[in-house]
Amino acid sequence: EMPPCSFSPEEYKGMSKARMMEIRQQNCSPMTMKVTYYKEPVFIHQGYMQWLWDVDGRRYLDLFAGVATVSVGHCHPKVRAAAEQQMKKLWHTTNIYVYPTLHEYCEKLVSYFPDPLKVIYLTNSGSEANDLAMLMARLHTGNYDIITLRGSYHGGSPQAMGLTSNAAYKYPIANGLGCTNTMCPDVFRGPWGGSHCRDSPVQTTRECSCAQGTKNTAMQLSVHSSNTKCCMIKSHDEATLKCICMANEQYIGQLQETLATSVPTRIAAFFGEPIQGVGGAVQYPKNYLKQAYKLVRERGGICIADEVQTGFGRTGSHFWGFQGHDVIPDMVTMAKGIGNGFPMGAVVTTPEIAASFAKGIHFNTFGGNPVACAVASSVLDIIKEDGTQKVSLDVGSYLMVELAKLRDKYEIIGDVRGKGLQIGVEMVKDKVSRDPLSHQDMVEIFEDVKDMGVLIGKGGVYGQTFRIKPPMCITKEDADFFLAVFNKSIQNYMERR
Repeated sequence: EMPPCSFSPEEYKGMSKARMMEIRQQNCSPMTMKVTYYKEPVFIHQGYMQWLWDVDGRRYLDLFAGVATVSVGHCHPKVRAAAEQQMKKLWHTTNIYVYPTLHEYCEKLVSYFPDPLKVIYLTNSGSEANDLAMLMARLHTGNYDIITLRGSYHGGSPQAMGLTSNAAYKYPIANGLGCTNTMCPDVFRGPWGGSHCRDSPVQTTRECSCAQGTKNTAMQLSVHSSNTKCCMIKSHDEATLKCICMANEQYIGQLQETLATSVPTRIAAFFGEPIQGVGGAVQYPKNYLKQAYKLVRERGGICIADEVQTGFGRTGSHFWGFQGHDVIPDMVTMAKGIGNGFPMGAVVTTPEIAASFAKGIHFNTFGGNPVACAVASSVLDIIKEDGTQKVSLDVGSYLMVELAKLRDKYEIIGDVRGKGLQIGVEMVKDKVSRDPLSHQDMVEIFEDVKDMGVLIGKGGVYGQTFRIKPPMCITKEDADFFLAVFNKSIQNYMERR
């Protein structure tokens, strides 16, 4: 049974569903129809916190949050009040004038970053933020080439398209000159992996010799198979136990190969999501980003963390995803959850990199809009007041552990992964081959979950991963409802098969 909700939506009295679809097909871009979810689309009318209502009054538990964008809840009363209050005073002005809302927000946002990340550029979207980061990296370093991971998504603008490494988001035109993709260190689907590699409540079920906590003064190296094994070398050096994850070493080796063969000796930047978003909540071995950053900086590049989906406490353990990797990037980009759905993005960087950017003039009409700043400021307050980061940690960890039980129960659930409320459930034909579940089979389960009242997302290079990224206000009862729905949808699929 769906958990209760005390909020009552307004009765819908607007345009008919048939007329909306007619306009959608005739007057909206064809891309609008192409990205429409479900055979029978959901006609959304109103939202409140973790709930959405369609035009017929049916309630849905939203576990996708407008693509990981609604951070603290749909139409959160405090966010709405902040927007209304600002709109009574000033809707729009630009950086050619000095106005308090911008400066109050910038001061508040930088307080969440370690030194030297203390300079902010405000934008309107994540794609725009990543475009700007590319330009700033190239200006500051004097180099051109940028490296990203396969399966990544950094936006769909002509420049950001080059960073993005997923064929579904590519067009057959020249784009992203100077962008090179290297192997994604995916410890489930990649050639190397194991059962102790990632920072998550749930590990893969792949065989691994990385027995944690075993102290052995002799070096151990098990036979390595590129298909099944992840090995950890354990050596004793002056009473210090050193553990080296061999899967991580293999993926770092692939990055070194890319640096040696595919780019000049000096590069501009490395872009990396702390956890891949559109790619399907893919996590890397624990030390991968730390070693990757070192290699990039040795070649003159700067390191850029794309926090568009992982930022603002969504990973639970930290406010920013990069903090979970024990690194400090040179630049951080963000959007989505920054404004709880209000169009906004940002680039945060160091004073030195910011100074390089001042060689020319960059002007953004809507970046730092007064209403956007008021909304984003209220989001930061709510994250602290409502304890949403702890909700992400507690409910997200519970949800992953319970989903792992379903993984152990069903042959078609290959992997459960993530941190906090950034969760991926990868579907496979079988656990031995790890071949992706077919598009049609994914659609069957996806539709069934929706028909039972829950909205989730899809991702992965092959569209094989269900994405669970709800507003960070969901409860354990909501999680239990989804678990029951997902279990039933898998049962239904297995019976049909």
